[in-house]
Amino acid sequence: MNRAWIEEHIPHQGRMCLLDEVVEWDVRHIRCRSATHRALDNPLRSQGRLGIACGIEYAAQAMALHGALSAGATGGAPLDTPKVGLLAGVRDVRLWVSRLDDIESDLICEAILVAGDGLAAIYEFTLRDTLRSLLSGKAAILLNAHGQLST
Repeated sequence: MNRAWIEEHIPHQGRMCLLDEVVEWDVRHIRCRSATHRALDNPLRSQGRLGIACGIEYAAQAMALHGALSAGATGGAPLDTPKVGLLAGVRDVRLWVSRLDDIESDLICEAILVAGDGLAAIYEFTLRDTLRSLLSGKAAILLNAHGQLST
């Protein structure tokens, strides 16, 4: 699943779509690849830098993709009508570097579904380069299963 496919299945379009490829996934996990952290026009850059905390957005987009893929695989909502999700909170966030834009290799973002019931989901996430973990944590996602969130 390439960037064009990803843009069709998450709300983020154009430069704000940060993921380039779904490397693998199953009903509990997703692994994505990205090179957008090196782009000079990355919309999350500030003062010419891309801070490590922006890695949370990479993880959130991976979680959104996982939700879209899982819904289609389990007979839920069709993949062309994604639910609206809200990143309600993150915790246990660990940062091992200060910025992403100076990472030479592609980023690998993994998200593991810990629990979910159609209204909310809890994920563990990790962002890494080829040699090390860069950021990790847990995220709570509220889902618009019954139109309860406005867009």
